[in-house]
Amino acid sequence: MYTPAKERYETMEYNRCGESGLMLPKVSLGLWHNFGDTSDYENMKQLCFTAFDNGITQFDLANNYGPAYGSAERNFGKILKEELMPYRDELIITTKAGYDMWEGPYGNWGSRKYLLASLDQSLKRMGLEYVDIFYHHRMDPETPLEETMGALATAVQQGKALYVGLSNYDGKTLSQAAAILKDLKCPFVINQNRYSIFDRTVEENGLKRTTCILKKGLITFSPLAQGQLTDRYLNGIPEDSRIRKDGRFLKESVLTPERLDQIRRLNDLAAQRGEKLADMALGWLLQHKEVTSVLIGASKPQQILDNVKAIHCAPFTAEELRLIDEISK
Repeated sequence: MYTPAKERYETMEYNRCGESGLMLPKVSLGLWHNFGDTSDYENMKQLCFTAFDNGITQFDLANNYGPAYGSAERNFGKILKEELMPYRDELIITTKAGYDMWEGPYGNWGSRKYLLASLDQSLKRMGLEYVDIFYHHRMDPETPLEETMGALATAVQQGKALYVGLSNYDGKTLSQAAAILKDLKCPFVINQNRYSIFDRTVEENGLKRTTCILKKGLITFSPLAQGQLTDRYLNGIPEDSRIRKDGRFLKESVLTPERLDQIRRLNDLAAQRGEKLADMALGWLLQHKEVTSVLIGASKPQQILDNVKAIHCAPFTAEELRLIDEISK
């Protein structure tokens, strides 16, 4: 039986999630990749153990993470049952619904039927009575916002979620959703969106500014731009890289000569700071007061150990921030 490191809470730092009482680790573990049925189960366990040993208390999932759909939740549920359940009250376990999950008109988007059925399925796969945060995974242009937000509120009322969150929303829709959730007295605390040095969408669509105004948390995924903001591609594309194995999320066409030049220049700046590029990229996100936590993905325990170092990044000078903007844009 796994026993966590006694010093785990001395390793990590925690941020308050907006104005709520919830504290989240500055670095959280996403189970999007490497927890499906095509991955090694013993490695999954070691990833979870390494994360928790270093104070990473938040484990982020979604209904269709895998492959196959549902397998990440099922595999994580097995790890919970076998090893982590004694520490359930020390963990923040989150899941989402909003993208394609099962066939037919009720397995997608934001209807009340889909969201509540999906949450029931997620809880069953993980062997849990509740999740700490249940997210709507993406905006639905067809379903009334009142229906979707009402479903999130019902999940809390039923005791199946402690808090709710929104993912992949823009600033305008976030404001509308937050007003509905406030009227429903539903504990909406956090937004989850893609954000990195190379992807500033949350700045452009008003999400980041609105998050600050509403005093909600912001957790960012793809903080390393699918590996672009690491030393992985400095000398071309390795044969064992994700691009070579699975080009669904990062395509070779993205790594143009111009992008590779940006990566090298950012790497040089990180070296001047005495850091690796990945450390600087994560630290850049965490220096934004709106960012509560960054979601990392890992295929090896050492990657988690490396990423945790980012919480100790040196402060950025105004000139360094200007250079990062200049290089990345």
